[in-house]
Amino acid sequence: MSTKESKPNLSHSQVAEIIKRLYGWTVSVIRPLPSYDDQNFYAAPSEGGEYVLKVMNSADSHNITLIELQTHAMNFLHQRGLPAQTALPTLTGKLMSLEEFDCGFGPQKYLVRLLTYLPGTTVAKITCSPQILYDVGKMAATLDTVLLQMEHPNISVLQRADFIWNLTSVPLLNQYIHVMDGDPVQNVVKAVIKQYQIQVVPKLPLFRKCINHGDFNDHNLLVKPDGPSKYQISGILDFGDMSCGYFIFELAITIMYMMIENPNPVDVGGPVVAGWESVFPLNEAERDTLYLLVLCRFCQSLVLARHAVIQQPENEEYLMITARTGVRHLCRLWELGKEEVERIWFQSAAQFSQP
Repeated sequence: MSTKESKPNLSHSQVAEIIKRLYGWTVSVIRPLPSYDDQNFYAAPSEGGEYVLKVMNSADSHNITLIELQTHAMNFLHQRGLPAQTALPTLTGKLMSLEEFDCGFGPQKYLVRLLTYLPGTTVAKITCSPQILYDVGKMAATLDTVLLQMEHPNISVLQRADFIWNLTSVPLLNQYIHVMDGDPVQNVVKAVIKQYQIQVVPKLPLFRKCINHGDFNDHNLLVKPDGPSKYQISGILDFGDMSCGYFIFELAITIMYMMIENPNPVDVGGPVVAGWESVFPLNEAERDTLYLLVLCRFCQSLVLARHAVIQQPENEEYLMITARTGVRHLCRLWELGKEEVERIWFQSAAQFSQP
């Protein structure tokens, strides 16, 4: 099934009906929220409160156990003081409901959850000071460390073999590389994939394992003002890419996404690494592969976004948000080279760490 056929497109009246039937509330305000391949709605019932109705795409809606585990993880983090959303129970006490709709491709089933709405501004919309970048790195490491303590009878479903967004799946990009035919950047992507095989694969046994959020990006992190000129992190969104991985993967993903909107992207790594290492210091193998893993995430974003646009041309603007800027950053990092980028990142991190 193509992404286009699996993505829901419910109307506001359908959303109001779902919330009334499942939760017993009359919605006074509904507005759409952006999403890559699901459908999200802000919903404010006349009874009070603010929520997000999340309608999963029909392909992922088959993975009920996985969605249950993601929902459990959000609750687990929330209980331990991290700003994650939680799911509200339906009138019958369930945290999710499988609903059937026809969104233009015949009747299909979509998993529906009502999540708490977290106020705040996405990190993408603010100017990121080094302090915010430090806090983001610290939060990413804290999240992975806390998730190490999580227990669940179905935790093995997070061993998502061949999950395309996991950094262990970088070699799978070769299946999609044709979407870049004719683009000179394709040569850089091919070289990065080759370097991954040579430099990263042999070191995988040396990386410390954990559960990754997997999408710690500037649109999935919310901040709120903390005094006249500072911010604090007020929300972590979208656990749909959670999977078993390694601590260093989360750090690489975080650095890559924090670079996207930054006017000085190469300088981002230092404060993020400093914040990360205040919670979880890197070992030698992890430090040695960080640069290449950041490049790998840029390649994943670029290739998979191009592929998704072929599936959903009408959603191109949203799908290419990261990829368009990411091409420039990928090429810049590649030109500078491992030695120079590592020098910038690790020197800056060491200075940042000093009181």
